[in-house]
Amino acid sequence: MAGQEDPVQREIHQDWANREYIEVITSSIKKIADFLNSFDMSCRSRLATLNEKLTALERRIEYIEARYVPENVQGPGCDLDPSAVTLPGCSCRARSCQPDSCPCLWFGQTYDSEGRLKQQQEDGGYSRPVFECNALCACSDSCHNRVVQKGVDVPLGVFSTKDRGLGVEALERLPCGRFICEYAGEIIGPHEARRRQLSQTPLDMNYIIAVQEHSGGDMITQTFVDPVAVGNVGRFINHSCQPNLLMVPVRVHSLLPRLALFANRDIERYEELTFDYAGGQNSNTDTLKWDNAPSGTDTGADKTPQKKVCHCGASNCSGFLPLDMSVLH
Repeated sequence: MAGQEDPVQREIHQDWANREYIEVITSSIKKIADFLNSFDMSCRSRLATLNEKLTALERRIEYIEARYVPENVQGPGCDLDPSAVTLPGCSCRARSCQPDSCPCLWFGQTYDSEGRLKQQQEDGGYSRPVFECNALCACSDSCHNRVVQKGVDVPLGVFSTKDRGLGVEALERLPCGRFICEYAGEIIGPHEARRRQLSQTPLDMNYIIAVQEHSGGDMITQTFVDPVAVGNVGRFINHSCQPNLLMVPVRVHSLLPRLALFANRDIERYEELTFDYAGGQNSNTDTLKWDNAPSGTDTGADKTPQKKVCHCGASNCSGFLPLDMSVLH
């Protein structure tokens, strides 16, 4: 692997040869660690360094095992293909669509001329439905209403945090409103989401996110995304009670939303990126993601999840990660 870019620092496909090579390195470090453990304290200090490197390698293997996808794919229980174009297109001939004439902008203009999310609320939230122009639209690819569909265009880095596993950081300064990435994975049905949640153990990491959109009255639209086996860099973004990202459901080709993450303020270079797993900044959307109980916690025969301590460090930290029980009922 010498001379190659760190695989967790860029979103790429990894072949099995690379994975097997890392496993060989991991096995070798384990043998060295066992050997050093029988020596004096000076050797054991080296052991601590080796263990740190071993942990990093094991996390890289976890990343390689997940299949990278730039956007959502259809999973069990999902009746619609996320890649299918089912929404009608506009007939706009202008270089960029305008809200007074484009049906895609019925709810207002979403982005400014720089492709940044606009009309945010005073608290940094966003409440309008978002529809981008799609493959059937007559407008050009340079239309200002085409942002999320173009994918990630900002440099991101995956790194090891002190007490929250892997995290994602900005590798350049990002302005408020900038699109960062999607939270992409398998779109699954509610029964499949429940089955997967109940099959997890306290040692498993949970990535399933449930987005509930309130569209008026008692009408609620639910979307479940699981990036465990199929996903993108969004799966590594941690929770914060005071996040710098905002999740907005964006519809492009169909009514199935793409869970887009935007900067809700200016973000400095090397600052960790976070969003609120409870969707606290979107008045029409609940973003619900719960984590399993920590190792050693007895969740009982019914596998009811327990609250997990939040380590975000924010001044307004609630003390616990969001816990959503609706998936289990």
